[in-house]
This record gives sequence, structure tokens and C-alpha cells, in this order.
Amino acid sequence: MSEVVAEGLVAALCGAGAIMAYGVRARSSTLFGPSVYHGSPARNAVALTFDDGPSESTPALLKILDEHQAQATFFQCGANVERLGEVARAVARGGHEIGNHTYSHRPLYLHSSGFIENEVTRAQESIVKIARVKPTLFRAPFGARWPGLASAQRKLGLLGVMWTVIGRDWKLSADAIVARVMRHICNGAIVCLHDGRKLQTKPEIGETLQAVGRLIPLLKARGYRLETVSQLLCPRN
Repeated sequence: MSEVVAEGLVAALCGAGAIMAYGVRARSSTLFGPSVYHGSPARNAVALTFDDGPSESTPALLKILDEHQAQATFFQCGANVERLGEVARAVARGGHEIGNHTYSHRPLYLHSSGFIENEVTRAQESIVKIARVKPTLFRAPFGARWPGLASAQRKLGLLGVMWTVIGRDWKLSADAIVARVMRHICNGAIVCLHDGRKLQTKPEIGETLQAVGRLIPLLKARGYRLETVSQLLCPRN
């Protein structure tokens, strides 16, 4: 193999790797399925989203949202919905939106299209049966997509949702979460937080609860409306 050919092969492989990395993790990528990460920049509205629930800690979060009359979107794991069906239904009764976050929260990358379809389908079926709502939105565990996801989304009518800012609330203090979110907030922003920790029982989300209780008044003071993701993407007014 000549040096020129070898260099060309290396360049091609690097290019393919870069494309794959973009498709898997980039928030703006639609390579592995239709996806959004923000709403209209023309409207003073944002969406709070919560991943990995429902959990035993979700009711405390629902209480905070209710006190502030704020709506949110919850991306729920099917296994958690089966374990805590009443909590999942309470989310829906509170006027919040429920999205699909796979069944077991196992990462989709390096798995077959059959595995991906099973994870998404099982979650969809559990949410429909137990929470009594049919999700139209999907968020991949860890925000990592993979080939085969587009087919699963198409079959179930799901739109992928990434985020404008992620609070890193699984490791940061309430002060740091608030500062991080407010630093990146903007019209149409989708904020990613967590009301669970994968499939853990009784997860500790105290810092998230404190942060949300402070974030909502700050966001409203800036003139933002708190909406579900679907409301953010398809406003009625």
C-alpha cells in the first residue's frame, strides 16, 4: 500500500469516526433519528425536563411544580413505571407530559437494532398501559443515539428530544445547578434534570429539588413561561 493511499485511508477512517461521534452525542444531530434540542427563539418560554423516573422522590418534585404552577416533561423508564405506577399516573394527572426513556436505561450504543427497538417498545407499552398516556417524545439514555433508533422512533411515532442545557444535577450542588442553568438559559431552551437515578430505588435528589424550587421563580422573574416540550415546540398562541 502506497503512502498516499494509506494517508487517504486514515483520513477516511477519521472522518467516519467524527461523523459517528456527531451522530451519537451531538445535541443537534438527526443522523440516527428526528430530534430537537430547543424550541422557538422568538418566544419567552422554556421547558424543564426530568429523566430516569418515576422514583420515590418524584412526588416531592411534583409538589414543588404544583406550588409554582409550572408544567414539565418527564422522560420515564418503563421498568420504573412498572414499579411505581401510581407515581407515573400522578405525573400525568398533574398536567405534565410523559416521554419515553427506554425500558431499562441501558445505553443504546454498541447494541443491535433489535435491542434498541425492544427497549423503546417495552417502555412505550408500559407507559401506555400503566400511566395511561401515549408518549410522542423520546430521550435516549445519556443522550446517546445509535443506528437502528430511527426505525424504532418511526414505528412508535416518537420525536427525539435532546437538551439546550443539562444541569448535571446527579453530581452538582443546588447552587451550581442553578448557576449552570441560568447561565445558559434562553428563549426556547430545553433544560435536562433528573427525578431518578437510572433504576435505583429511593434515589437521593435533594439537590435537584432545592434547585428546581429556586429556578422556577428566577425563570418567571425573567419573563419565561414554563411549558411542556410539546407546548414549547407547538405553541397554541
